[in-house]
Amino acid sequence: MTAKAGQGRPAPRLAVRKTYKLYLGGAFPRSESGRCSPVTSSDGAHLANVSLASRKDARDAVAAARKAFGGWSARTAYNRGQILYRVAEVLEGRREQFAAALTDALGLSRADAAATVGAAVDRWVYYAGWTDKFAQVLGGANPVAGPFHNQSTPEPVGVVAVFAPQGAPLLGLTSVLAPVIATGNTAVVVSSERAPLPSIDLAEVLATSDLPGGVVNVLTGRAAEIGPHLAAHADVDALDLTGAGESAVELEEAAAATLTRVLRPGPGADGGEDAWRGTDPGTSRMRPFLETKTVWHPVGA
Repeated sequence: MTAKAGQGRPAPRLAVRKTYKLYLGGAFPRSESGRCSPVTSSDGAHLANVSLASRKDARDAVAAARKAFGGWSARTAYNRGQILYRVAEVLEGRREQFAAALTDALGLSRADAAATVGAAVDRWVYYAGWTDKFAQVLGGANPVAGPFHNQSTPEPVGVVAVFAPQGAPLLGLTSVLAPVIATGNTAVVVSSERAPLPSIDLAEVLATSDLPGGVVNVLTGRAAEIGPHLAAHADVDALDLTGAGESAVELEEAAAATLTRVLRPGPGADGGEDAWRGTDPGTSRMRPFLETKTVWHPVGA
C-alpha cells in the first residue's frame, strides 16, 4: 500500500488574528457603535482593525474612571507604587512583542524600538518611586504668625482625560499616563490615532498588573470625534491635551464651561518617541493634576 500524498505532514494553519478592542472598566469590549477602522504599518501594509470609540464609549469610560477613583485614591502611596512597579515588570517580560509593534507602527529599527521599550519600562519604575514622595516635595508645613499649625497636602483632582502623543504611542503614552495615576487620579486615554495598537497592548499589561479596573480606560478612534465630548463632560476634572493637535484650542474652550483644568501641549508633543527620552521628567507632569488642601489647627492652650 502506498501512503496518501501529504500523509503524516502537519496541515498548514491560519494565523490567529488579534482583535483589538477598547479597554473600559477592566474589560475589553467592542465599541457600542460596532464600527472599526483599519490600521496600517509605516510602509502601508495592513496590520489590524481597531474599534472606533463613540460618544457613548467616552461616557462609559468616564463613568468607569469615576467609579474607580475613590478606591484608587484611597490606597496607600506605597501600594500604588507597588502596582506601577508591577506594570514595569510585566512590560519588561514582553519587550520583544512591544519592540516588534513599534517597528511595525513607526518603522523604527529593532535597536531603536528596543531602546524605546526599555525607556518606557524605566519610566514606569520612575513614577512608581514617586508615589510616596511627591506629597513631601509638593506639600509641607507652612510658617504662620499665630498659635496655629498650618499643613498643605497635595491631593488628586479626580478623572483626567489624556490625549496620547500621536507619534509616540508607547514611551510618550507612558510619560503622560503614569504621572496621572501615580498621584491617585484615574484616567480616560484617547490613544494615538496614527498608531493605536501599542496602546491596547499596554492596556493588556495594565489589566494583568494588579491595577484595579477603571483606573485606566483606553479609547481608540478619532480624537476629533471623541475629544469634544470629553472636554465638555462635567465629570471630567482635568484634560491633558498633549496629543490633541490642532483641536487643542477648541477643546480648551469647551473645558472652560465646566471649569475643567487643562494642561496644554508642551515641547515634544508633536515629536516621535525620541522626544520623550528625557532622563528626569521631574514633577512637571504630576503638579497639574494635583490640588492643594491646607489644614489649619490651633496649637497651645
